[in-house]
Amino acid sequence: MTRIEVRGLTKRYGSETVVDDLSFAVEPGQVTGFLGPNGAGKSTTMKMITGLALPTRGSVTIGGRRYADLPVPLTEVGALLDAGAVDGHRKAYDHLLALAVSNGIPRRRVGEVLARTGLESVAGKRTGGFSLGMRQRLGIAATLLGDPRVLIFDEPVNGLDPEGIRWIRDFMRALAAEGRAVLVSSHLMSEMAQTADHLVVIGRGRLIADTSMDALVTGGGQGTVLVRTPDRAVFARRLVAAGAAVRESLESSLIVSGLSSAEIGALAATHGAVLSELTPQRASLEDAFMELTRDSVEYQEVAR
Repeated sequence: MTRIEVRGLTKRYGSETVVDDLSFAVEPGQVTGFLGPNGAGKSTTMKMITGLALPTRGSVTIGGRRYADLPVPLTEVGALLDAGAVDGHRKAYDHLLALAVSNGIPRRRVGEVLARTGLESVAGKRTGGFSLGMRQRLGIAATLLGDPRVLIFDEPVNGLDPEGIRWIRDFMRALAAEGRAVLVSSHLMSEMAQTADHLVVIGRGRLIADTSMDALVTGGGQGTVLVRTPDRAVFARRLVAAGAAVRESLESSLIVSGLSSAEIGALAATHGAVLSELTPQRASLEDAFMELTRDSVEYQEVAR
């Protein structure tokens, strides 16, 4: 089974360290989400994995070999780093055919990947007239030409409509289900929460977390508790006095953090408060991500 292995990876541009002693692995059979604030070093890391940038120090291997040592890279690694990097005057079929022929890949694969990505009906059209979603599909079709076991996607859902986002999400999960190693970066936390099995989070070029989706979300905090009570104002004061953080929500409810549902229930019983709802709410991936990376963002909003 082919995996990506990153070990002690460092990249400097002059005095600036963009990637700093980074180590992680991308395993087959799962989608690994690659997350981090703007400027965290995600794109630079992906470029080093695919041989487009040379590490200052450290190593990256795919199936135990450097990308530069792969005999026919397209048959082992498919990468979509820029969906716009296509000659707009070239037809979709011709674009894929040129890639196939130059890599010694059978011509029949062009038709197969066009069919798999839903582009058969536009195969004869010039790519300059493609929508962003169609260009993303064409880029994904190109990554699949050599039937690689490793796939890398940099921000594949940026600018897409809901249908396009859903298609890419389902497609990536299907690729992982086939036993492929899939690495995907995205700024859309809600999308990653539905797509990724494993997460690698970096900030300022350094590793912050390398863990499963469930472990990151549950480890990011106990979440909140939705509370409904006819004595909302009074009970809110009692919650704050007990050490909770409380904010008002829709339909006369309270969102409580800092106390578990059991502790809130016990507090209500002590003071004879009537609760009509007491519902734990799991912390979101966005909450966990913001907590992890709050010291790693390039720009902080300044209160005025």
